[in-house]
Amino acid sequence: MGTKVKPYQDEGSKKEQVQQMFDNIAHRYDFLNRFLSLGIDKGWRKKAIKMLAEHKPKRILDVATGTADFALATLQIQPEEVIGVDISDGMLEIGRRKIADKGISNVRLENGDSENLRFEDNSFDAVIVAFGVRNFENLKKGLGEINRVLKPGGVAMILEFSKPKGLFGLLFTIYNKTLLPLWGKLFSGDNAAYKYLPESVAAFPEGNEFKSIMRGLKYDKVEDRRLTFGVCSIYTGLK
Repeated sequence: MGTKVKPYQDEGSKKEQVQQMFDNIAHRYDFLNRFLSLGIDKGWRKKAIKMLAEHKPKRILDVATGTADFALATLQIQPEEVIGVDISDGMLEIGRRKIADKGISNVRLENGDSENLRFEDNSFDAVIVAFGVRNFENLKKGLGEINRVLKPGGVAMILEFSKPKGLFGLLFTIYNKTLLPLWGKLFSGDNAAYKYLPESVAAFPEGNEFKSIMRGLKYDKVEDRRLTFGVCSIYTGLK
């Protein structure tokens, strides 16, 4: 299972196109995240880290780590080791610069496919994903891999955009379809990337549907917490 929405409407798999898109926008990705979300994305990660702290994970895997913002945020809860994987070398290069600039030794980044993780079964206390699962080519396969590498009792924590309801939902949709692609194109130079973002959010099986998928893959105690009028959801499930 995976959404059929792709960044570019030409030949090539979704995975190949997502890799190309993030390589294209890596140089402006962090700036655009802050700008287009009005900085609210920092608060979402902060809330997620507070929830993650309750599980006291020592070894953490950050899937679709991008420029490593979420991986670096976990250092607040003092894990022993954090590994970030992503298919975009462009994004990883930005993340590695951050790690080097901060002189951090217990976070490392590597190129890796979320749907074919190289790690052994039962390897991590926690696996986290921030705004990455909707980019999976095969959602169930990616979530299954996350479950596989989790230790028994380990937690999967997934941040993803949701579709807010009511008047705010209408305003959010208008923003996503008009201003967001316009500003994204202006600052990133990629015409398709920020048109893809709202399309991928619209196609993503959020809320109860996503929780049902997690339960079907043998996650236990699956819950979600909606933030900022439902713009973002934090999903958690235990192995």
